[in-house]
Amino acid sequence: MMKFDRSLLTIKVVLSPVAVLFLLVALGGCGFKTLPVAPQTVVPVPITDLRYELSEKGVTLFWSYPIETVSGKDISTINNFILYRAVVPMDSYCETCPIPFGSPIDLPGGSLQSEGKKVATYEATLLRPGNLYFFKVRSKTGWLAESADSNLVSFVWEIPAMAPQGLTATITGSRVELAWHPVTAHVDGTPITETLEYQVSRSVGGASFVNIGKPVKETGFVDTSARTGHKYLYKVQAMSVYDKGMVGGGVSEAVVATPVDKTAPAPPLHVQAIRTGAGIKIIWDRVAEADLKGYRVYRRVSGGARSLIGEVEGALTSYEDRHLPVGTSRLFYSVSSIDRSEPANESVRSPEAMVLR
Repeated sequence: MMKFDRSLLTIKVVLSPVAVLFLLVALGGCGFKTLPVAPQTVVPVPITDLRYELSEKGVTLFWSYPIETVSGKDISTINNFILYRAVVPMDSYCETCPIPFGSPIDLPGGSLQSEGKKVATYEATLLRPGNLYFFKVRSKTGWLAESADSNLVSFVWEIPAMAPQGLTATITGSRVELAWHPVTAHVDGTPITETLEYQVSRSVGGASFVNIGKPVKETGFVDTSARTGHKYLYKVQAMSVYDKGMVGGGVSEAVVATPVDKTAPAPPLHVQAIRTGAGIKIIWDRVAEADLKGYRVYRRVSGGARSLIGEVEGALTSYEDRHLPVGTSRLFYSVSSIDRSEPANESVRSPEAMVLR
């Protein structure tokens, strides 16, 4: 029987360098590529308003939903947010070292509102004292459509101070003077040894609380921006001051203050009474008051009492009395001005103007 030498069946292929290069180029077009890149029309712009608020419970992060892509197209829905957090012990922090962010946290997105900004929030509790915390966030409109990093926020965390007690509000005109007791201990009962400051926040008519002014070291604050006739609520937060930043402590109970305007406007001047075919017309000079509501016109008969006969808006400076009393020959008229307070503050009445019937 004839035998075959298996070595004769082995075919050796030797490729030249040019052939190898040609083969690599050919394989590059066979469908094996890097991950696709999302078009600019769907990638959201980076978030630029990431911010935080500290309390005795931990930190709350806030940021606005992006409303357009990097190419300027409107966005109707954010699929989800990707939040990154890093925790660094204060005694080992290196300003020039990379920030060691941990595994990303996936947060739900949602549809955007037709009007105004939509704000996302995230709360983190169980923070560890003696550490620096860093946060940044990205938004996504699809699997590949992920924004660049937001602005970076960071803060130091220590045992927070207790909430201020005994908050009171004293109203003097439109000024609201706040006072409270000093905070002397942390929430765990240990005494305060660090510098302590206080941040006042205010709500107008039950809206969200907003910080007013900068933190103060004193246990008092005067709000000079309040307006009469508005209902205000105030809170005070204790803030521990450290080299690496501030730690927000407890927040006081709210106190309510409604400044009341008790200052009357100036009285009208140069009041005159003139007979007309229909009655008697009273005229006066305009009162230049910012909160002027109008004028009240009074009439007095000779030997009788004064009575209110009419009220006119602030844009008018005249009134016609067409219902004259009978049986008298002399009439006396005076005018006062009123403001927009409830109840209105009324000026003294002007000197009387006399007219003969």
